[in-house]
Amino acid sequence: MDIRQINDEYSVTGQIEVEELDEIKAMGFKSLVCHRPDHESPDQPMFADVAARAAELGLDIRHIPVGPMGVTGDAVKQMVDVLDEFPKPMLGFCRSGARSTAIYQQSQHIRS
Repeated sequence: MDIRQINDEYSVTGQIEVEELDEIKAMGFKSLVCHRPDHESPDQPMFADVAARAAELGLDIRHIPVGPMGVTGDAVKQMVDVLDEFPKPMLGFCRSGARSTAIYQQSQHIRS
């Protein structure tokens, strides 16, 4: 994992594996948000599998997929809601971390 901290409340990384969730929790993350649609790549884990293990560990998790259309207004609104509701620090992930960074940046003008 290549975790990049954006600020005290939010960090991003590329695709995570189910087995990495224990380490993510040990690092102190309290919630996650996935911005990668299922079936984007044949080797990625399904969101439901990641979410099931996250729930077992007591981590809040939400799926806000950002697909070929890019970051939509609805996705930004969902991201604002997650940022307002979920405990921090939060880890956002997608294939590379780029979409997780972009949607966070776009949510900030609404939250401030």
